Amino acid sequence: MKTIVIGGVAAGMSAASKIKRVDKDSEVVVYEKGSFLSYGACGLPYYVAGINDDYTKMIARTKEEFEKSGIRSYLRHEVVKIVPEKKQIMVKDLDNERLFIDSYDKLMISTGTIPVVPPLKGKDLKGVYVLKTLENGLILKEAMDMPEVKNVVVVGGGYIGIEVAETLAHIGKNVTVIEFAPRILQPFDSEITDIVTKHMIEKGISLNLNEKVEEILGGDRVEGVRTNKGIYRADLVVLAIGVRPATEFLKGSGIELAQNGAIIIDREMRTNIQDIYSAGDCAQVYSKIKEENTFIPLGTTANKCGRIAGENITGKHKKYVGTLGSAAIKILDYELARTGLSEGEAKALAIDYKTVFVKASDHPAYYPDPTPIWIKLIYEDKSNRILGTQAIGNKGAVMRIDMFAIAIHNNMTTMDLGMTDLCYAPPFAGVWDAIHIACNAAK
Repeated sequence: MKTIVIGGVAAGMSAASKIKRVDKDSEVVVYEKGSFLSYGACGLPYYVAGINDDYTKMIARTKEEFEKSGIRSYLRHEVVKIVPEKKQIMVKDLDNERLFIDSYDKLMISTGTIPVVPPLKGKDLKGVYVLKTLENGLILKEAMDMPEVKNVVVVGGGYIGIEVAETLAHIGKNVTVIEFAPRILQPFDSEITDIVTKHMIEKGISLNLNEKVEEILGGDRVEGVRTNKGIYRADLVVLAIGVRPATEFLKGSGIELAQNGAIIIDREMRTNIQDIYSAGDCAQVYSKIKEENTFIPLGTTANKCGRIAGENITGKHKKYVGTLGSAAIKILDYELARTGLSEGEAKALAIDYKTVFVKASDHPAYYPDPTPIWIKLIYEDKSNRILGTQAIGNKGAVMRIDMFAIAIHNNMTTMDLGMTDLCYAPPFAGVWDAIHIACNAAK
């Protein structure tokens, strides 16, 4: 059996590796548009800011290491067309500018996403960057190290934009964030984002909300950004407006796509066409809490679903249990995390729900340096089944959300978790942990 994998980062290489582990005699060929395989893109903001000074630390396994396990991989090779009825793909060798055809028995599509870049005047000026791939990171790091780059404008207040803003403020850049929405970090509810917004402003990051970028200013090189409310000086601009599935090449292939371009798959990672599988940020994923497909581009999900796809390509029928959308971010002195439904999602699903918002501490006051943790809990009315949780604090918030994720995964109620036997010792937690306090506040 010959499997071709399109895209060699998270889901793709997880699938390729699993196929070879299950069936060492199978042929696996990977085509990757970029110059690197299997790297942790979430580490890019920290590399750009110099917090991690070695980009190779983000690479899980090199091309040479994969090839030792029998996986043939081709970098700088872009698949431009799929012909399912012939089980063929058309590949473009980007370095040699040549096209060729390859054939498969099974096909895995894991092309990820591409950054959204609106048709702004000035978007092609020198000094305007996106941050999605490792190649983007290497280029942006070199630019950021130039001494004349002092004023940075980040367009977009999502995860990537805020991580870039946070890390650049850490190294002394003057950072302005421009966000069209009324809040940053939309997956979080306002109780959480209000706290971190105030903190970012206090630490010198300029947050300009409800503002629309209209033009990037400059001659040959960027000099500023004009919005519907003013003009901001910029030596460098990072566009972090969002991402969309990298699936343009699939148009006309017969592979079913969602409205946003994401590949529609079932819980076995199968598309609507036999022998074609998909996983990762280019595809939808099953939500355990919503009990339907959704689009949540997360590296954790991509790796899990890629592994399942690899097993099923070899003949298994493993089903993905479903994502909860668990995610975390560090912003200056705070850590934020979320899992399950936000209040807005619960409302959109017409669920009869309640919420509580509590302030607790990571450990008791009778041990030095306790810090606050704020927790928002969304739970089903009547049954008290936990639907979603969010937290922010100086320390301990993320690990507590991980425990809430386990509870949601197992359909636990606030009463179940509120009486769960958690560890207690003054350096770590109170006799009633912040988790207990939030759950026991739910009535």
